[in-house]
Amino acid sequence: MMMSFGLKKSSSSALTQQDRIDEVRELIGPQPPKLSAFCTDAMISRYLRARSWNVKKAVKMLQSTLKWRSEYKPDEIRWEEVAEEAATGKIYQWNYQDRQGRPVLIMRPRCQNSNSVKAQIKCLVYFMEKAISDLRGGTEQIVWLVDFNGFNLAHVSINASRETAYVLQEHYPERLALAILYDPPKIFQPLWKVSKPFLDSKTVEKVKFVHSDDPNTSNILEEVFEMERLESAFGGKDCSVFEIDKYAERMREYDNNRRED
Repeated sequence: MMMSFGLKKSSSSALTQQDRIDEVRELIGPQPPKLSAFCTDAMISRYLRARSWNVKKAVKMLQSTLKWRSEYKPDEIRWEEVAEEAATGKIYQWNYQDRQGRPVLIMRPRCQNSNSVKAQIKCLVYFMEKAISDLRGGTEQIVWLVDFNGFNLAHVSINASRETAYVLQEHYPERLALAILYDPPKIFQPLWKVSKPFLDSKTVEKVKFVHSDDPNTSNILEEVFEMERLESAFGGKDCSVFEIDKYAERMREYDNNRRED
């Protein structure tokens, strides 16, 4: 059954958004079952939005992703393949959503434990796929909450930042709702300046800087999260801490459920 997404006439032509979705589907042609299931109307719509509803550009982008998913197989990555990367808690999905029911990925650059860009990207992709699998009720986007306490420039490489931006923008378009950077130090500014050119303008607009000692920005967290459920590290009231053994058990259960599906 086709979804309408509140279809309306495009300002640039008489084609409706659904017309463009149908055109993209026709142009990409038949796909293997798994990729065909991936190409829902909602998915195609995100690629079109990422390319300002330009069908030709959206088709090119989606075809690139289909090739990538066919070769990289992101949906087949399992916890044991990324467990070593994730052991320090540098990235994980906690057990709460924001006020709009969006999954939250927490990142702590100070916990970086690897120099391998390839391994870092594989870990990131695993958690993106996990968060996407938890989207419910028409929710399409994910919130990133990045804890910069204890950060220094040794924790991040330009190559890793560039590859991260590429993978997320090219293969997970319109999945980011917000990226909240919590207590970034002054030394982060040069890295941000270098990274911004690799981000499209819409992504840059979604990046919010929050400083715990600045009420004008810390209020952002109260607007986005229920503070009772937010980790105390971000000024919330939940005193739970990341425990790798318990978290690994959850991820193995998630993997097992995927196999059953």
